[in-house]
Amino acid sequence: MNRLQKFLACSVLGGLIALGSSSVARADDFTADPVHSFVIFNVHHLGAGYVYGTFAAGTKGDVSYDKSDPTKTSFNLTVDVSSLDTHNKNRDKDLKGPDFFDVKQFPDATFKSTSVKASSDNMMEVTGDFTLHGVTKSITLNMEMTGTGKGMKGETRIGFRTTFTINRADYGVSYDPPPVIGNDVQIVVAVEATQN
Repeated sequence: MNRLQKFLACSVLGGLIALGSSSVARADDFTADPVHSFVIFNVHHLGAGYVYGTFAAGTKGDVSYDKSDPTKTSFNLTVDVSSLDTHNKNRDKDLKGPDFFDVKQFPDATFKSTSVKASSDNMMEVTGDFTLHGVTKSITLNMEMTGTGKGMKGETRIGFRTTFTINRADYGVSYDPPPVIGNDVQIVVAVEATQN
């Protein structure tokens, strides 16, 4: 084998090795930390002010994130609706009851992504199935990757945040219609997750 043949053979072999390495590259897997993850919502009340609430149990689930190829990114998140907290026990009891969230029958709200694409630096357009009160609908979120850092034990952490609005009536929660309680519910989700 002459020098040219050796050079070509090495070039082809190197290309195959590089191709093989890129083909096995995959997203990094993370687990949501419910202590540092939050879901906050607000809804118009009597056409005047806004009532705010959160879910004390935080957010659980998994995130796979691929910075180089966002289409490989995925979200699978769950919120314990029974942990709802609006800082008023009587209101919380009503909201957890059968007229509203009916948490005995529908204890969780979930979001499972079906497609992800980059929209700008650190921003993704995430489409997925959102389930609330036993009703599942496809929604699209503008999801921000808010940063990465190291935890107290040296673990890698990553953050995501999105704000979106749903119509509660679309999910069968139509008791006390406007103007008593607005239909539009704004939801803020902030997830911090640790690398597996």
